[in-house]
Amino acid sequence: MLSTILEAAVPNWLGLLAAVGAARLWYAVPLVTSVSLVYAATRHEEMGPILIHAVRFALWIVVFMAIVLAVIQLMSWLL
Repeated sequence: MLSTILEAAVPNWLGLLAAVGAARLWYAVPLVTSVSLVYAATRHEEMGPILIHAVRFALWIVVFMAIVLAVIQLMSWLL
């Protein structure tokens, strides 16, 4: 029942995310947060610049992961 509701509500390209399960995507949140904070802390010493750099780097990581997901999904449609 839930799968039929999801199929009607989301586009087909989100099928990969549904197959993996949304719960598994939550594992990426602490990973991206910790990596971006550590990377930013190696570049700055004060808290303000660390947080600003960490947010920008986390956004960069998420966008890069979305691009990789889109490329993989496109390749799976073509094959």
